[in-house]
Amino acid sequence: MNTVEQIKRNLISRIEDSEDLNFLNALQTIFDSSEQALYKLSSDQGEVIENSRVEIENGKFHKNEDVISEMKEWLKKK
Repeated sequence: MNTVEQIKRNLISRIEDSEDLNFLNALQTIFDSSEQALYKLSSDQGEVIENSRVEIENGKFHKNEDVISEMKEWLKKK
């Protein structure tokens, strides 16, 4: 079975050796479309992210360390 590193090395080597413009363009399209799918958000997700950004700008957030500390204190009481 191929490991991720072996597959990457094989692909890199084949890409470097290729002079086939159609093949390279096809690979570029694959990479571009996979990146777009990775970052495509629904309108609801986009709205939640935007609302969160506004809250952060307005100082309405808690530091991660503070939340962890608070949770540890809460758990001690249980």
